[in-house]
Amino acid sequence: MGPKSNGDIRTLPGQRDFWSAYSGAVISNGISDKNAKWYVEWVRQFGSYVKTPFRNCTSQDIKKFLEHLSKNDKIETWQVEQARDALRLLFRNVLKVPWAKSPSPSPSPARGEGISDTPHAALRENSDIFTRLKTEIRFLHYSIRTEQTYIQWVQRFLRFHKMKSASSISAEDVKKYLDHLAVERQVSASTQNQALNALVFLFEHVLKSEMGEIGEFTRAKRPVRLPVVLAREEADRLLKALQGAYALMAGLLYGGGLRLMECVRLRVKDIDFAQNQIIVRDGKGQKDRITILPKKFHGSLMKQLEFVKRLHDEDLSKGYGEAWLWLSLERKYGNAAKEFIWQYVFPAGSLSVDPRSGKVRRHHINENALQRELKKTVHALSINKKVSCHTLRHSFATHLLESGYDIRTVQELLGHSDVSTTMIYTHVLNTPGLAVRSPVD
Repeated sequence: MGPKSNGDIRTLPGQRDFWSAYSGAVISNGISDKNAKWYVEWVRQFGSYVKTPFRNCTSQDIKKFLEHLSKNDKIETWQVEQARDALRLLFRNVLKVPWAKSPSPSPSPARGEGISDTPHAALRENSDIFTRLKTEIRFLHYSIRTEQTYIQWVQRFLRFHKMKSASSISAEDVKKYLDHLAVERQVSASTQNQALNALVFLFEHVLKSEMGEIGEFTRAKRPVRLPVVLAREEADRLLKALQGAYALMAGLLYGGGLRLMECVRLRVKDIDFAQNQIIVRDGKGQKDRITILPKKFHGSLMKQLEFVKRLHDEDLSKGYGEAWLWLSLERKYGNAAKEFIWQYVFPAGSLSVDPRSGKVRRHHINENALQRELKKTVHALSINKKVSCHTLRHSFATHLLESGYDIRTVQELLGHSDVSTTMIYTHVLNTPGLAVRSPVD
């Protein structure tokens, strides 16, 4: 499906592979790994459509391609906008062709005319805004996921307002966008709140100004849902059916109440066999906590650490062996990133390039791998529930309450700030509050 004859796109100065260069540009602009593959796909489709080297393309080629997509009933408006953004990154950030940088006299890109009609000053200012946004996020030690998410929301917000200069945006602009998300896009309440948080961060930490009163805006409805919980017998069957590292990871989610990302980010030093504890570092809300290390998994966890040691020694022998560390720790402890205790308990199968520093490191396993394996196993076992990795954490909390542990203890193990969050699990117990029996029983 990709372009076959674009001779000048195979290599670029300093890049062995064009697609690696383009993917890197996409990710560095705050696009998540999940969405980056679609950006690559739109560029491939564009190459197949124009059948000419990318450097020979013009804004008219882009216009015709976007019109072609718009006429396809199976392609939605937001997908056309995503394709436009993909091509903007290609021509402006990667190929850096002159016409992609210059203001276009044509109408707004929202109507399919070229790649941009934003004045130079606004383009430069907004580009600087994203640089400052990244700097502030990293200064506050937010995760790369948060960085990518906030950058995406700011990009969407500015595109919604036709790439309006960031310094001229107001509380009214924010209100209009939040109304748009709730009414037109019909997003969930959590998604709308996430967008609001990103824009508040933009005002407070980047623009250094008060957002002001945004007034009443249309709030997305927040549904009240009960968590899906596995019966003990279902949980046992599921853990027995999983194999290798997946069985161990799922066991820690259920046995220790870990969140998925807390599990994949575990380091060797976070496992305490002597006290049967797992230390969760930098969990949700940047909080540390201690939870249970089930004795049942001591043996398999020790074997996993032996595997990690062998893999780490191999990486060191090849000149690698670093794990990601917070920049402040990396400066303070020097070679700590190459020490065994800082390695991930569940490492990735291959080395990769850190999108922030550019260093070659071994990161943790991709969380999607466990999600896929869990979904496949649940289907094979004919468990007729919508089971996810988080279901195992729900089951951990519910089964502890069923066993008579007090809710404050469960709150501490789960890492909830407010006991009201933990209280939701009382609604899925067989006897919530008083032991009420049905009249027919």
